Amino acid sequence: MTMTTETKVLDGGLATELDFAGFDINDDPLWSARLLATNSAAIKQVHKSFLTAGSDVIITSTYQASVPGFQEYLGVSVEEAHKLMDHGVRIAKQACQEFCKEQDIGDSPDRRNPLAAGSVGPYGACLHDASEYTGEYVDSMSIEELQRWHRPRLGQLITSGADMVAIETIPALKEAAALVQLLREFPNTRAWVTFSCKDGLHTCHGESFPEALAAVLKSPQVFAAGANCCPPEHVAPLLQKARELCKDPAKFFIAYPNSGEKWAAGTGWHGKADCRPLSSYIPEWLDLGARWIGGCCRTRPDDIKDIRSSIEQWKKTTG
Repeated sequence: MTMTTETKVLDGGLATELDFAGFDINDDPLWSARLLATNSAAIKQVHKSFLTAGSDVIITSTYQASVPGFQEYLGVSVEEAHKLMDHGVRIAKQACQEFCKEQDIGDSPDRRNPLAAGSVGPYGACLHDASEYTGEYVDSMSIEELQRWHRPRLGQLITSGADMVAIETIPALKEAAALVQLLREFPNTRAWVTFSCKDGLHTCHGESFPEALAAVLKSPQVFAAGANCCPPEHVAPLLQKARELCKDPAKFFIAYPNSGEKWAAGTGWHGKADCRPLSSYIPEWLDLGARWIGGCCRTRPDDIKDIRSSIEQWKKTTG
């Protein structure tokens, strides 16, 4: 993997930040995507809060968006569903543009041009039964069925002008492979792929994480791969093992785990007081080859600010 020191800071947990702001979306089958129809200004505000905190790349609110989901839970047409996904990209890009106009961002060219990644979450997320954390659905679906379901959203995000695609929180190699193959229909599109993982070695579905990363990184359209939406303590062992198998110098690792809090059905998130600061993990992840780093569920703008500071300090000490 690359040893370049070029780094980027991702955003934090968009949906959980909306939850902090008082939006009751935790049990919503559309999750943050509902606000594309009901309160897109709130989504833009969260995007901008992460940009202000130091994010170079923000991720659209389309993780749990789908044409069938919008039709079922919003009662809209296919055309209107596509417009909502388009809106998700436009909001993110508007946030980037407004941030650049409003903030004093100095002389760094990267900071003058923040990017918007189109979120492509797993099929299981739209089942609204937590199966994105097991991936069991892939055992009864073909590659073609997975592609047929993902194609409308992926195509719309690309058509709408997302700077790249974030294929994220994927629990199983089979689904990741289906999506990577689907990228060939959009040859000018670049993407990253991140897996949800149940421990320091395996995807949530049970495949070897290093082998899963090596498989998706073979695609010339996939520029980075890694893990997200997992406990932060899993990241280092995951990257350590993957480093032994993934040796393409043109590619790098990406990591954006949860805050470290635990989720329990019925009681929600807990354990904040016991969490090690996310920023304290950053030097080790960078040493292992991670170059794009951020946070997922329950990571907030202050966490992103601290992550950016940790990255900048690492760059100074490593020359």
